[in-house]
Amino acid sequence: MRVQVLFFGRLKDIVGKSEESAELSEGSRVQDLFERYGRSFPELARFRGSVAASVNREYSEWNAPLSSGDEVAFLPPVSGGSGTSGITTSSMGAENLVELVRSPIDTPAIVAKLKSAPDGAVVVFEGIVRDHSGSRSTLYLEYEAYEPMAIAKMREIFLQMREKFAIRSCSLVHRLGRLEIGETAVLVAVCSAHRAAAFDACRFGIDTLKSTVPIWKKEFFRDGAVWAEGEIRSA
Repeated sequence: MRVQVLFFGRLKDIVGKSEESAELSEGSRVQDLFERYGRSFPELARFRGSVAASVNREYSEWNAPLSSGDEVAFLPPVSGGSGTSGITTSSMGAENLVELVRSPIDTPAIVAKLKSAPDGAVVVFEGIVRDHSGSRSTLYLEYEAYEPMAIAKMREIFLQMREKFAIRSCSLVHRLGRLEIGETAVLVAVCSAHRAAAFDACRFGIDTLKSTVPIWKKEFFRDGAVWAEGEIRSA
């Protein structure tokens, strides 16, 4: 059987490619496929404890069986970070927005569209590009995503926010591509009648996004570039 294999972040750098087609024997499992690449790329095998796998854009167990035509992605820990330039988007009406973009995030415009007369509170979180990482001066960042899966996971978070908290509207937007110092990488905005629900939903939204959505950050310095250490997704 034949499956499509995708690599992201530092894993892509290790194997030297972002995707390829692989031929497997019937009955093969996700772990068998990873071990096959690990034998060819020993450095990849060392990441086994922190890598997550997905099958057909859903997180998968390592012992999950594979079928012909499956899309298997190996994902390093995520960096918690109307579309243009081919970016997948999911618009959910004027009062709600889930989106991946390559252009600057216009926070005031998004908040203006979210707000309405019933709202007594608007809580906004912006993750912005800072000028350092530890003791090193950052020049700029680049974000990449497993785009179809990322937008699906962001939509799941959106639905969880609406179910768990007494909010009227919300927006989750993440930018991809190159970002300069001071630019907004991610926006979570929430409107509700009362501030407590808005604060709680906003915190839940950004924390869940950073730990589950397959988006990765590469940091560029004067002496080189590195993929940022992400949060390890728990099973």
